[in-house]
Amino acid sequence: MEPQPGWDSALGIRVEEMTPTRVVAHVDIDERHQQPYGIVHGGVWSSVVESVGSHGAAAAAHEMPGDLAVVGVANSTDFLRPHRTGRVRATGTPIFTGRTQQIWLVEIERESDGKLVARGQLRVQNLSAPPDRRA
Repeated sequence: MEPQPGWDSALGIRVEEMTPTRVVAHVDIDERHQQPYGIVHGGVWSSVVESVGSHGAAAAAHEMPGDLAVVGVANSTDFLRPHRTGRVRATGTPIFTGRTQQIWLVEIERESDGKLVARGQLRVQNLSAPPDRRA
């Protein structure tokens, strides 16, 4: 899939798979993602967790009764290993999908060796979709 407009596009997040129970995306990491020491900025990992978890939560909310949208309310991301360049893959799965809230786990691994570079948990609130966002 092509990047979604906005922040996903700016980061280069490309969703490969999206269902109500799993989201897989990748990012080709380069210099634009680095902080001054030449490794990926932690905000990039937090943003990937937020985006992947939000996509999954939105897909799950779409399956629930009512016209729901989701908004992130908490993001806790752990930075496990430094990474400089090259593709990473993020996989998101739900920990909890409730009527009013969801919690998603997102793990980000290097494609080159399969090692985790970051992992995070996103909590979202299920809300009635605003009129301009309803299909």
